[in-house]
Amino acid sequence: MPPLLQIENLVKHYKDVQAVRGVSFTVEQGSCFGLLGPNGAGKSTTVEMMEGITPPTDGKIIYHGQPLGDRFRHEAGIMFQTTALQDFITVRETLDLFRRLYDKTLPVEELVERCALHEFLDRDTRKLSGGQRQRLLLALALINDPEFLFLDEPTTGLDPQARRNFWELVHGIKREGKTVILTTHYMEEAYELCDKIIIMDHGKIIAEGTPQQLLSQHFSDVVAVLPATELAGKELPMPVIKNGDSCEIVTRNVDQTILELIKAGVSLAHLRIRERTLDDLFLQLTGKELRR
Repeated sequence: MPPLLQIENLVKHYKDVQAVRGVSFTVEQGSCFGLLGPNGAGKSTTVEMMEGITPPTDGKIIYHGQPLGDRFRHEAGIMFQTTALQDFITVRETLDLFRRLYDKTLPVEELVERCALHEFLDRDTRKLSGGQRQRLLLALALINDPEFLFLDEPTTGLDPQARRNFWELVHGIKREGKTVILTTHYMEEAYELCDKIIIMDHGKIIAEGTPQQLLSQHFSDVVAVLPATELAGKELPMPVIKNGDSCEIVTRNVDQTILELIKAGVSLAHLRIRERTLDDLFLQLTGKELRR
């Protein structure tokens, strides 16, 4: 089966800025595809071109074997990072307002059930919590029963419980066979939801694959984590990375590392061994300097 979406040598220039520099990838039907990268990496510009909002300087975007057109506009749903909702109307009225914009829509009852909107249907949109607002915005993105869904930083600012509840909604969408494009700064979110990811920096793709593939390609070690107080004043024969109140030791031989810690008189009461994560990969590939 050919890919649902093909991106071929996509380029975007803004005057003297080269925002996207010839990226190519494919998105398979029924998958969740993640775009990751630091601020200014070009991922948002890439998504805006894929959504048909920003015209590319060069390159092709092919949907079901054809350039973006009416079919794509009818079959795509978009949940923007920020969306202004009409003030002084309820959630129910907001759903009804957006349904009037499309010829084909899902029943309101189905959207309410799918996005768990029951408890605040008659609440003014100005009085929604962060998690409630995001669930409403997801319902609006689904209102035309799209085959292809864009989620742009959908859980930014949500507490951990609201974020995980939102993840469950996305899993449900995937189980229906719909295709999802996700941009996120939360590496745990990308690992949880995405079947495949690309990491962009300076307008180019610097890594591509499943989360598991990328971790196995780049790492063959684990990280020993200890409170910084446990290592204070201790001499160790291996590099120690200070990370806030903790210290990390990257090692390929946990047994040897533990022996060295015991030899140095370090208490192991709070020792934790963790596997490498997408956070580690992201920082290794894009650096630790602050981006604007």
